[in-house]
Amino acid sequence: MNFWVELLITILLLIGGVFVLVGSIGLCRLPDIYTRLHAPTKATTVGMGGILLASMLLMSTTQGYLSLHELLITLFLLITAPITAHMLAKTALHHENRVLRRTRSQHLMKTAREQQPPGSTDHE
Repeated sequence: MNFWVELLITILLLIGGVFVLVGSIGLCRLPDIYTRLHAPTKATTVGMGGILLASMLLMSTTQGYLSLHELLITLFLLITAPITAHMLAKTALHHENRVLRRTRSQHLMKTAREQQPPGSTDHE
């Protein structure tokens, strides 16, 4: 295998590993659920993307054709991570989890808790 390809794979693995480590530490260390959501959805998604790109490059160079499995996994992660974070944030909001005192716009949380799902009526 070419030295430059190996170097690129190594760099992608290191970058991915650092982002996954930072995301994992953030998940453990951040103070409330709303700030904890940023660690797995941002840093870990980027980290897994780097690791999967390195895997795709390695498989493509060793097998001789483009490996699409890793690309599909990356696409799946990029689509599902924001949706999962949104659902977790809405659940935490409706369960009235505590928020840091320094969080801005806390008055909007009450309005968001009172929102009804689309199609529901209040006069029934």
